[in-house]
Amino acid sequence: MPIDPYILLLLGTVGLAALLPARGTGADLASGASTAAIALLFFLYGARLSTREALDGLRHWRLHGTVLACTFVVFPLLGLAARGFVPVLLTDPLYQGLLFLTLVPSTIQSSIAFTSIARGNVPAAICAGSFSSLVGIVATPLLAAALLGGGAGGFSADSVTKIVLQLLVPFVAGQVLRRWIGGFVTRHRKVLQLVDRGSILLVVYTAFSQGMVRGVWNQVSPARLGGLLAVEAVLLAVMLLLTWYGAKALRFGRADRIAIQFAGSKKSLAAGLPMASVLFGAQASLAVLPLMLFHQMQLMVCAVIAKRRSHDPDPLDAGTAEDVDVTLRTPVGASRTGAGTGTRSG
Repeated sequence: MPIDPYILLLLGTVGLAALLPARGTGADLASGASTAAIALLFFLYGARLSTREALDGLRHWRLHGTVLACTFVVFPLLGLAARGFVPVLLTDPLYQGLLFLTLVPSTIQSSIAFTSIARGNVPAAICAGSFSSLVGIVATPLLAAALLGGGAGGFSADSVTKIVLQLLVPFVAGQVLRRWIGGFVTRHRKVLQLVDRGSILLVVYTAFSQGMVRGVWNQVSPARLGGLLAVEAVLLAVMLLLTWYGAKALRFGRADRIAIQFAGSKKSLAAGLPMASVLFGAQASLAVLPLMLFHQMQLMVCAVIAKRRSHDPDPLDAGTAEDVDVTLRTPVGASRTGAGTGTRSG
């Protein structure tokens, strides 16, 4: 099964931090650069999100409400239930990271890509991922404060202030300036994607450097990593089943069920890493390990599922009235006649 090349870059960054961790003045510089990178990352998120597409997507509120419920209700409940695996399979720090994983928003890019491959409702997947990311800026820190408590680096008013300044303010600034820079962002999407990924690599290097200097990796053994992978495999399987059959029970059509499954079962590495660095401080390296492993696992499994769904005999079966809403099946700016093939472009 395919391995995301970006995961290899992340692992290489972890290896660099293990061999050459930032110390002293270098650590201060890396920390400052990481803070600036996080702000830039969320500024670009705000500049890319089309307000018009988000408002158009509100028409399909049942689908988006289902995805949000999966992301910020069902996932956290399963995370709390995983407490039963401590200390048999997980250490307490690894469990804190696993619980944090269940609190972060859904992905955008991979949800769209897999929905397109499976011939699902791509515009709905675009809106669902965007809504999840937007809600997550507020919901994830609040859920972390309620469920992680002192485990989240001593969550306090100072943490809230940092999140607002580093995440929410740049995001809002990107939305405000989108009118003037939206065209530039669209034209240079590939270049800015490199900025996105470079920012995340810097965040990973800083977090794992702090972990190496403070010796937090002495708390992890190969057996514990194996236990973590087993728990995450169960978590992913449960969410994939719940999103597919739960959407069927709610009478969604096939195309919408595909969007719900891929958007509702995923967690965003790009959004989770910056938040973890703010919430967990020196413990961020252990906190993001479950998220990094889950990210690769979800890509591998969902790639197989999407490929199999693409061979289904009738991709546009009869469903609810919402499922056949032409407005939702046609991306903003596209013609109705191109709706049947427009899902490929996602």
